[in-house]
Amino acid sequence: MKRNLTLVMAVVGALSLAASAGTISGKVSGVNGESVVYLEGIPGKTFPAPTERPVIDQKRIMFRPHITVVQQGTTVDFLNSDPVAHNVYWSAISGNKKLGHNLGTWPQGQTRSFKFDDVGVVPLLCIAHPEMAGYLIVTPTPYHAITDKDGNYKIANVPDGQYTVVAWHEGAKNSSKLVTVAGNTKADFTMSK
Repeated sequence: MKRNLTLVMAVVGALSLAASAGTISGKVSGVNGESVVYLEGIPGKTFPAPTERPVIDQKRIMFRPHITVVQQGTTVDFLNSDPVAHNVYWSAISGNKKLGHNLGTWPQGQTRSFKFDDVGVVPLLCIAHPEMAGYLIVTPTPYHAITDKDGNYKIANVPDGQYTVVAWHEGAKNSSKLVTVAGNTKADFTMSK
């Protein structure tokens, strides 16, 4: 009997959480290519670091993917798939030069890892190949998305409430707006260089 009551309470709790979660979707316009859309930090709310480790590959003298978005506290693996040595470094995170780092240089097939505890834009570079560039966006919440090539995005399972939503695009000024989530919510952004 007690087990059945616990099961019923768990189902009711899950349904009430699902009922109070919504979706933010929209379009980023004014720029071409992928953008990142994410929720700024939520006062009084912290999120456990993800255990999944995304991989940023160095392949054909490029960072792949060119843009990666992760939650704060995520460890990222940097793989070298090219037959030449590569290096990964960033001189700053969102302009803070104290947060710059150099992972060194390593040969094909090897990986170096780094845990990103600081929120911001990490411009990825390679000393050996100055034409290589990529971006890692570290967000304070798990609520983020990369747009498709047409600028469309969707962030699911956002708890109902009021949030600041930020849009980032390579070479453009960030755009943000206050959004109230109650079910399905629209938030479009027009960005400029």
